[in-house]
This record gives sequence, C-alpha cells and structure tokens, in this order.
Amino acid sequence: MIYQQRVTILTIIDSLMILIAILISSLLVTSKLSLISIPLLTSSFTLLLLFHYFSIRYRLYKKAWEYASIGELVIILKAVTFSILITFLVQQLFLGEIYLRLLATTWLINLLFIGGSRFCWRVYRDTFIKYNHKRKRTLIIGAGSAGTMVARQLINNHECVLLPVAFIDDNPQKHKLDILGIPVYGGVTDIEKAVLDLEINNIIIAIPSLNKKELNTIFQECVKTHAKTKILPMLEDLVTGKVSVSQFRDVQVEDLLGREPIELDINSISEYISNKTVLVTGAGGSIGSEICRQIVKFNPRKLILMGHGENSIYNIETELNETFKGVSIEIVTEIADLQDANKMETVMNIHKPNVLYHAAAHKHVPLMERNPEEAVKNNILGTINIANAANLSNVERFVMISTDKAVKPSSVMGATKRLAEMVIQYMDQQSQTQFVAVRFGNVLGSRGSVIPLFKKQIEKGGPVTVTHPDMVRYFMTIPEAARLVIQAGALAKGGEIFVLDMGEPVKIMDLAKNLIKLSGNTIEDIGIEFSGIRPGEKLFEELLDEEEILEEQVYPKIYIGKPAELFIEEIEDIINTFSNMDREMLRETLIKLANKKTYQKSLMPSSRL
Repeated sequence: MIYQQRVTILTIIDSLMILIAILISSLLVTSKLSLISIPLLTSSFTLLLLFHYFSIRYRLYKKAWEYASIGELVIILKAVTFSILITFLVQQLFLGEIYLRLLATTWLINLLFIGGSRFCWRVYRDTFIKYNHKRKRTLIIGAGSAGTMVARQLINNHECVLLPVAFIDDNPQKHKLDILGIPVYGGVTDIEKAVLDLEINNIIIAIPSLNKKELNTIFQECVKTHAKTKILPMLEDLVTGKVSVSQFRDVQVEDLLGREPIELDINSISEYISNKTVLVTGAGGSIGSEICRQIVKFNPRKLILMGHGENSIYNIETELNETFKGVSIEIVTEIADLQDANKMETVMNIHKPNVLYHAAAHKHVPLMERNPEEAVKNNILGTINIANAANLSNVERFVMISTDKAVKPSSVMGATKRLAEMVIQYMDQQSQTQFVAVRFGNVLGSRGSVIPLFKKQIEKGGPVTVTHPDMVRYFMTIPEAARLVIQAGALAKGGEIFVLDMGEPVKIMDLAKNLIKLSGNTIEDIGIEFSGIRPGEKLFEELLDEEEILEEQVYPKIYIGKPAELFIEEIEDIINTFSNMDREMLRETLIKLANKKTYQKSLMPSSRL
C-alpha cells in the first residue's frame, strides 16, 4: 500500500515537472507560453507516456532516493533521453515537422527537474540528520576500501548514532583529500590531535589487514584520547558482505598480542583425525574444550569427552551437540579420574581411541605449592595411568599438553609437568604409540589466568594487583593453543617436545594497563598495586632450555626440542614414597629432580611404568 502511494505521488510529480519543462521550453523558444496547439499537445502527451514507460522499464520508482548515486542519475538520463528521441521520431512521422530546439530545451530542463528533485531530497535528508540530530562524531582509521565501506554505511544508515567526520590514513597521498565528502585528516600519529580538533566521540579501526603489532600501535594512540574505540570484524566478513554497523566490536586484549596465529596444515590433520576415534582428557577445561571444538571440524568418527568435573563435561557436550547439530559425529562423555588406573584401562578398552589428547592437569602454581602431593597424583601419576592405558590399547598418537613452566622449573606445577614430559618420552621408547608433548606459555582467558582476575578487579573499581613491575610472560589465545596441539599430532614421529615460537614476551604490567584502558577506564581511576611474587613464580619463563634448543623450525612457528635425559627410576621412587614425605621435602625433591642435568641411563619399566 505504501509502495503504491509512493509510485502514485512520484508519477504525478514527474508528470507536472515534464509539463512545466515543456511550458518553459515553449516560452524560451517561441516567446509564447502555450500548450494549446495540436503539435505541442501531441508532443507533450507522447513525452509523458514515453517517460513513464521508461521509468517503469528501468525501475525508476523503486529506487531509494535517500541513497541516490551516479547509478540513479544514469537511469534518469536514459529515461529522459530515450523519451525525447522517440518523441522526435513521432513528430517526424505524424506531424511532418520537428521542433528540435523545443525538444533539446525540454530534454535539458527535464534532466534538471527530475534529477535535481531526487538529489535535492537526498541532500535535504543528509543535512537534516547531520545537523538536527545528535549523532556521535566518529573518526575512521583507514581510508581504504574497508574504511570507505564503513563510512558509506554510517552515512546512509540514519538510524545509527555514529556520524563519520574524518579519516586517518598513513598514506600521505590521501592526506587533505575528501572521500565521500569526508576529509582525510592525517596519519596514525595525528589521532590524538584529530580527536581534540574535531571533537570526536568514537573511533572505528577499519583496516582488516592489520597484523596484531600494527593494531597494537594504533590502539596505543587511540587510548591517549577519551574516545571509545571499536574495530571492524574479520576480513572474510567484509568480502562476503556481512559487514554492518552492528558488527563493530570492542577491541579485545587478544587483538593486541604482538604475534600472529599459526595456520594449520589441514590435509595432514585430516589424515590422522578424519573418521577416527579421538579422546580428550580434561575436555571440560579451557584448552581441552577448545581442542574438542576444533577437532569436530575435522569430522572424527567418535569424540570422547573425558573429565573429572561433571558440570564442565556436561557444558561442552551440550555446546558441541547444539553447535554441530546434524553432523554425523558420535559424541560420548566419560566422567573419570586420572588417578584411577583401572578406570583408564576400562575407558580405553571400551572406545579404542586412535588419537588421544591429554589436556587434564593441575595448573595453578600457588595452589600446587601448597598441595604438592595433589600435583604428583594428577600430573605425574595421572599421566602414567593414561599413558599406560593408551599403550595397552594401541592408541596411534598420544599428545600431552605441557607448559613453559617445565623449563628450569621453580614451582611444583612446573616440576611435575617436566617429569610428566619425561614419562611421555620414556613411554615413546617402550611403545608402538607415538607419544609427544606440546609446550607453550600462558593462555589468555583460561581458568586461573590473570585476565579473568584483572577483569573482576576492574569491575569492582580496582585496584588491579600485579605481582611485580618486571614480571613478563609468553601469551597465546586459547584457540591458538588448541591449534598447536592439533598440529603437533600431525607432525608427531614420537618422543618430541614441540614448542611454539610465541614472539616477544609480554609484561604483565602492560597487560594490566591495556585491560584497564579497554574497559573504558583510566589507570588513575582504577589503580595498580604490586602484591609481590607468589611462591613458585619466576620473573620470566622460558620455552626451551639452552641444551634443548634446535634452531630449525619443523613447521612455521613450531620448533622441536632435543631429546632430554629421562630419570625414570627417580620418578618411580617419588611415586612410591611421596605419601610419606612432608610437603616441603616433596617440593624440594620434585624441583631438584626436574632440574637435574647429569645423564643417567633409564632402567627397564617398573610395575607402574
């Protein structure tokens, strides 16, 4: 109904403008204001019919004129020109006389009236909204194709509160030029000045090709201002046309890591996962659950989610079933404790997995300092149990997740993970199963990491507690960690410790500052306090010991450590006697053994190994 009313109104308006154009042309050409003569009446009627015919043919009345551009002007030009040309032929055939000057003048005035009316409407709407509605003045970082697309969307979407007023781009050839009527103010170093000069409320980073280091540089300039900073979605969303104003998102701390994610070798991974049975221990944890999410994409025949906590296993099971509904993958759950050797063998005998990812472990450093016996039971004994069960069931590949804290360990957690690595390397020597370990640094957003802690402290109004101003750590995101573990399985030949090139370490102090800024607060408002290094912590972590390093990458951004000494007899002694030690003695024994350098030939497997 609304559409029909709109077409009727436009048809009447266009008809009036055509008749007025003929009258004015008649006045200009003949000095007489008249349509009464038969030739002029015939020409006017013909011109009206032809214009409306071409308007319908070129869908002129279906155009949204608030978004009018060159394409709409071309359609008007065609409709007016073709109607004039055919009127010219009608005059030649039926009247025997051609009013050439009249038609030429009418053509020109019609273009002016019909085209001008449409574009006047657009100018009016743009001006009215721009100057009479309170829209937030927005600075767009990037004057390329993505930034231009964003600007056009913001200009045309009158319901959006963001109004683009300037671009920032490091290409000096664009400086001082206008794009879509919006000036290019300057480069990245001019952001702070632009925000002050132009009274900017919002900043949109619209360069999807930015690497994380470049994004970090831009963000640090943005946080010098009080403008709220948003970022464009991923490049593929732009290419597929999914970009809209509502898709702008806040910059996240993961965006600011100065490293790029590892790309997977899809073919090699599919080869050892597709149509296979895969088991993940610790499947409800941060890393384990992400491994499950990514494994499902490679179409295993069956995925076994094993964990000790029933709620976390239920959550990941529900998520996978909802997300991958319709995918022909059998998802099975097993609630089990790694310390139960019989249960481990039972689970293996039931499911006969081809691939096993061992993500279950106690990882919290201060807690394990206070409870070293639990670290031994879960991280060492639990690894022995699951490794033995995997060996007995002829699992093809066994991938254990380790940590950078296993290098020169100063904590119980790091020491038990280093000894667990030795167990895995020893088992590889005794078994047909390919046993490997994957070592990486801290994971952003995982349970017990500093990010959730900092966010809670910021929500409460601060202060944020940092252990030491010089504390540094390697960081990676949860999806990156999962990708590394999965890729390691494809590279496994047996006995390796794979290490990711994680780029430059990040100061915890800088991480805290970025999180405060990302939350929209200032460091002065929230505050940062130093709580002191906790038991078992070091100022910095290493990914490989000097004696372990092999310089050649086995895969882009993945290194492999040299085979290390395996002190299996001593590990066996700890397993047999730790229950009789006090906590301090156990702690000292674990750390001393994990840091032992003297080569000692491994003995034959004992009753446990």
